[in-house]
Parts: sequence; C-alpha cells; structure tokens
Amino acid sequence: MHTFRLAFAAAFFLVFNSASADPNFWRHEWPETDFSVTSIDNWVEIMSGGPPKDGIPALDDPQLILVADEKRIGDREAVITVEIQGERPRAYPIRYLTWHEIVNDEIGGVPVAVTFCPLCNSGITFDRRVKGRVLSFGVSGKLRFSDMVMYDRETQSWWQQAIGEGIVGEMTGVQLTALPTWMESWGEYRERNPDGLVMAQPAWPRQYGRNPYVGYDSSRRPFLYNGELPPHDIPALMRVVRVGDRAWTLQRLMDEGQIVEAGVTINWASGQASALDHYGIGEGRDVGTVRVRDAWGKDVPHDVMFAFAFHAFYPDGEWMLGR
Repeated sequence: MHTFRLAFAAAFFLVFNSASADPNFWRHEWPETDFSVTSIDNWVEIMSGGPPKDGIPALDDPQLILVADEKRIGDREAVITVEIQGERPRAYPIRYLTWHEIVNDEIGGVPVAVTFCPLCNSGITFDRRVKGRVLSFGVSGKLRFSDMVMYDRETQSWWQQAIGEGIVGEMTGVQLTALPTWMESWGEYRERNPDGLVMAQPAWPRQYGRNPYVGYDSSRRPFLYNGELPPHDIPALMRVVRVGDRAWTLQRLMDEGQIVEAGVTINWASGQASALDHYGIGEGRDVGTVRVRDAWGKDVPHDVMFAFAFHAFYPDGEWMLGR
C-alpha cells in the first residue's frame, strides 16, 4: 500500500486533487460522515494519499509477547514506549506501525491509540476516551499537509493525527488527550524493561522491517505537501521536538545534548536509527532518542516530527532556536 502511495499518488495529484477538493466527491465512501460540520476552511488541503479507507489497516487488541521472546527486532530499531503506572511497559515497534499507522489497545483499563505517521515522523499515543465514550480509530487514506487523517469508527468523524483534533464530522473541534510516551531504540527499551512486553508481529502479509520510504527524511520537500515551508532556513524534513506549541530542532539538541528551557528538560542520546532512511528500518543513520521531562522529572507528552509539519499545524508556534 505504501509503495503505491509513493510511486503513483503524485502522478495523479493534479487531476485527483481538483476533483477531491469538494467533499461531495467523498460522500459515497463516507455516507455516515457529516461533512457540514468541519474546521476545514479550504478543502483542497485534503487529498488522497493513495490507499482507500482502511487500505492501511489499523490494528486492534494486538498480541503481546515478553521482551525475552522477541528475536526479530534489531537493537537500533525504533519503538514507541508506553508506560502506564501499575502496568508492565509496552513497546510498539515502528517496523509494524510503518505499515499499520494505528494500534488500538487497552492498558490497565486505559484505552489507547498508538499512532505513527511516516510522512511526518509523528508518533503520538492518545487516550481513546472521548466525551464519555471509547472510540476506535482507523486510517482514512487521506492526508492533510502530508499528515495522516484518522477516523473513528463510532461517528465516522475525521481526526488530524499530528494534533489529535477532530476536523470533520460530529467530533470536529474535540481534542484527544496525548499521553507521555516516547520513541526509543529497541535496545534501550529491552535493557530498561527486561520483564516488559512488546507487540508481536501482526498476521498480515507485509514486508515488516523494510522501509517503504527509503531516503525520505533526506528529501528537500515532503510528499504531497501543499503548505508553506518552515522559517529560519530550517530544512523541511529536519526533525524537531515539539512540546505544546514550541519546537526545538533536533540539530540543536544533538549539539547541546541537553536543553533546559520553558519548564522542560530535553535530553538526547545516540543509538536509535532513522526508520525513514535506509531500506532496512534498523540500518538508518543515527537520529538518537529524545526524552522530555518536567521540573519534577515526569515524562511530558511530546512529538519528534518534521519541521514542515510543525509549521503547518502550529503556524503561530514558537521556534526555540537558542542563542
């Protein structure tokens, strides 16, 4: 599905995008979505990423195995770590999320959606409890500013993954709660959590461990992106650490090792491979692991996303450039 997205979607972009700028074009695919309620001002921002609704299949109630039983994952491969007090830590490997993008799970009574958008490098875990109900999420097949548009199966509303906000339908304007999770290398997770859990390989015919976006994070421009590029001569696909509406470039963090600003402490350590560089997910260049904590040492919700995505979704955000 992802190979199709990259190889063919751009070729049909102009023709398809002009047609799909009208939500009436999507009503046959989304008969239960209320397109009259939306925060989208310009429908041309929404476009097809290639696969149709659920063409990238989200996962539900994944199988988990003990860390000691996992033999496929390389030490430098990225995982999203979810630690909820009183529960065993869980790791969700990017080698699987690259092909599924959303995992609906429950940890100690907390329903969560672990999400990863490869085109934005955005990995965020959300609480699925919304307005007194529990939602489950799927992949719409649509992109906005090159970021995944999710949908919930209960109301068929559309959600922007990078900001966790409803953008079309009944849930428009509703904000999901982001949990303080982070991306780290499998080696780091395994060493710290020898008795922890990890999501097992899904039973889908996918080339797990392969990166379908080879060299993407070295590109000059994002895929299917129609927004402004970042200011301050920051490369569009430079990773930035987003905390709220502030962003620190990964280059600054790598240079300094630790940044203490705006009420948070941001640390960087080498050892995590870029999942969007080499053909093999664990063979990419070292982009390191980022941890963000508050003044009391508690983990803080954050995202390590591309600069173009921060600028697109936080146009008035603050760039923390240092001296």
